[in-house]
Amino acid sequence: MNHRFSNDVKNLIGSPMFKMLARVQELEKAGEKIIHFEIGDPDFNTPADIVHAAIRSIERGETHYVNSLGTLELREAIAISIEKELGWRPMLDQVIVAPAISFIYFIVRALVNPGESVIVSDPGYSSYFSAFDFIGVQAITVPLFETNGFRLQADDLEKVITPESRLIVLNSPQNPTGAMIKPEELAAIYEIAKKHNLYILSDEVYSKMIYEMQHKSVSQYDNCKERTIILNGFSKTYAMTGWRLGYAIAPVDIVQKLGLMVQTVISNVPPFIQSAGAYALKHGDAHINLMMEEYKKRRKLMVDGFNSLNGVSCAMPDGAFYIFPNIKKTELSSEAFAALMLEKAGVAILPGTDFGSHGEGYVRATFAASREIILDGLKRMSKVLKTIQ
Repeated sequence: MNHRFSNDVKNLIGSPMFKMLARVQELEKAGEKIIHFEIGDPDFNTPADIVHAAIRSIERGETHYVNSLGTLELREAIAISIEKELGWRPMLDQVIVAPAISFIYFIVRALVNPGESVIVSDPGYSSYFSAFDFIGVQAITVPLFETNGFRLQADDLEKVITPESRLIVLNSPQNPTGAMIKPEELAAIYEIAKKHNLYILSDEVYSKMIYEMQHKSVSQYDNCKERTIILNGFSKTYAMTGWRLGYAIAPVDIVQKLGLMVQTVISNVPPFIQSAGAYALKHGDAHINLMMEEYKKRRKLMVDGFNSLNGVSCAMPDGAFYIFPNIKKTELSSEAFAALMLEKAGVAILPGTDFGSHGEGYVRATFAASREIILDGLKRMSKVLKTIQ
């Protein structure tokens, strides 16, 4: 039967990461041992005390509907955490809870009409582009360059603004490059947004996963009361990817509209998951510190390892747990390089073009894997590259 789909569904492209994962799982089912450098899923388990907080919540009977904006306990914990990290405290009616990735769709859908445009970096997080296509808004890209550390420049951003532009998406630390936007560029970007009357969605999911620099948020210029919106979550920081818990902070009237969207699509995040999130914000700093100490060791190991591969060079990322190596000297396209590593080395990495056309000549790998696994993957890749060269 030929099904008749809506035009919106026809535009859906999905996530290239999960398409790669499906291929990897096929190989594993066939008996292959694959090294996973493709998916940004921490190899740490969710800390036991955070898990127990959810269990205690269930035992208390907290298994029913709650406010679509989020529980009071979690929203208060988020507000306190923001004050601790950024130096200003949002009002509770500026805070809303839902899976972090859903807010990409909700926020763009709430602020941008089909046919209007969103400004985003290239390379950039692939799920942004999937959401834009689904909604029917145009993605206007700002190229990032290795020569300046893949850091977004305000001048480059202003060049692409058009009368149809409505929203700027910032991501710092960034997926896929790990780069952070410098404070002076954040200030300039805010002034540009103010000048052109644009909103700014600041994706700060990796804000606590930073190595040498200090996190700065563009929200400091209006405390999310006028044009800035913060997106953050628990998946990476607390190794809670399967819990699907995140939050946004925005002007009150925008939060009210987002709340209606959450009611319509999700109803609410389960209260016991929110209890775990509140506990994590109150008591999870020690877990973050331990994980970041290990990530720092893995970062050096992986960057040094990729720099030792024939035809590959790799810069040190500022934050997150990704590297974005340059593979141009291998004379392979990004797609061909990733396919070769998967089929011949049994190492799953993502082509840079999964993150935009300016990702050509690069690949993304995550060091959310043990040092032993990283060494094994590097050894396999080195062997294959020596063979082809």
